[in-house]
Amino acid sequence: MNAPARSKARSAARLAAVQALYQQHMEGTALIKLLDEFHQHRLGRTIDDDAFDDAEYADAEVPFFDDVVRGVDARREEIDDLLTGRLAAGWSIARLDKAMLQVLRAGTYELIARADVPVAVAISEYVDVAKAFFDDGQAKFVNGILDAVAKDARAG
Repeated sequence: MNAPARSKARSAARLAAVQALYQQHMEGTALIKLLDEFHQHRLGRTIDDDAFDDAEYADAEVPFFDDVVRGVDARREEIDDLLTGRLAAGWSIARLDKAMLQVLRAGTYELIARADVPVAVAISEYVDVAKAFFDDGQAKFVNGILDAVAKDARAG
């Protein structure tokens, strides 16, 4: 896979991972069922399928998607502790918008566990994911939180 195609496939995987994590958070879907559902009904879709909204998943890098979703699921407490330490006084994980929380969790996972992904790439990608759901102000919030996480996670 050439670099631009891989980049696009990872971008699609990140968006799908955030949506899967959101679904898991809201519905309590078991991890295995969640992954299976996304593999069967979302990641395997093509542009010709009837649900145009799912077309952006067609070229998702499935192993990358799986790693992000499984990694966030396995390290949720560690990730939430890292995020809590970067929130303003009086703020908690519970106060964050549920979709925003999943963007931050996925981005934090990449920063702490995916040394193969450059910091600037991880932050930029999750800022872009945030822009799919939120306005620029909230995308800047994602940038600030993930930048703070990166300073510790990738120090040295």
